[in-house]
Order: sequence, then C-alpha cells, then structure tokens
Amino acid sequence: MDEFWPVPHALTYLGGRWRVTRTVRDLASGHLGRFEGTTLFGPLEGGGLLHQESGTFTWQGVPRPAERTLRFLPGPDGTVDVRFADGRPFHDLDLSTGRYVAEHPCAADLYRGEFTVHDEDRWRTLWRVRGPAKDLELDTGYIRAR
Repeated sequence: MDEFWPVPHALTYLGGRWRVTRTVRDLASGHLGRFEGTTLFGPLEGGGLLHQESGTFTWQGVPRPAERTLRFLPGPDGTVDVRFADGRPFHDLDLSTGRYVAEHPCAADLYRGEFTVHDEDRWRTLWRVRGPAKDLELDTGYIRAR
C-alpha cells in the first residue's frame, strides 16, 4: 500500500506545470478513453491559482483537443476552495494528510474524488461518477514537469 505524502499548504505544492495522463472508463459501455497533456497552476489575480489543463483526449479511437480551467482559491489552514472557471463551487481540497476525498453533486449524478499525494513530484486523482446519466471512472496521474 502506498504511503501518502502530507502537504501542509496545497497551493504552494500545486504551483507550476504538471504532465497529465488520464484514463476515462465508461463502466456501462466498457469504452476506454485517454487524455494526455499538461496542467499549469499559475497565479490567479486576487490570490490562488488558475488551473489550465490542455492536451489531447482520445475516445473510441478519435483524438481531439481538450481543455478545462478551474480556480483554486485559498482556504483556511492551507486548504483549497476549488471552483469552476465561472466561479461555481466544485469541491474543497485538503492535502494535509496526503489523502483527501471530495464529493460534488451534479444534477442527479454524484462525483466522488480521491486525491493522493505520493511525493513532491507525483500526485493522483481518482474520480468515480455515478448516477442515471453517467457511470464513469477517471484516473489521473500528475508528474511535475521540470
């Protein structure tokens, strides 16, 4: 079993550029997709970090450009308030123990994410999405780009 790497201040840890690899598994259909790209956590005006992810998502053999933007705002005691690009709440993030579980209800679906930090240059998210519209697993690995 992996040991987790405690992170006292999540924004400080996350800052910079990361190489990203994500598998997306549709558990209902059995289809498997893959995202490869980068995530940049850069300064956000007013404090926090702007999360900008871009790369290529391949689904059913068809590659296409993909991107997303999130806002990582300072929370209490080194935690983070994660928001969508338009400011809507997404989830909290507390990496102080090196592991955190977050939930986000989206219409009738529920997103449950597990965040694990393995060392100063590697962390992972595993999102499980369940509901009438989705039955997905998204497994993302981040490696710090040097």
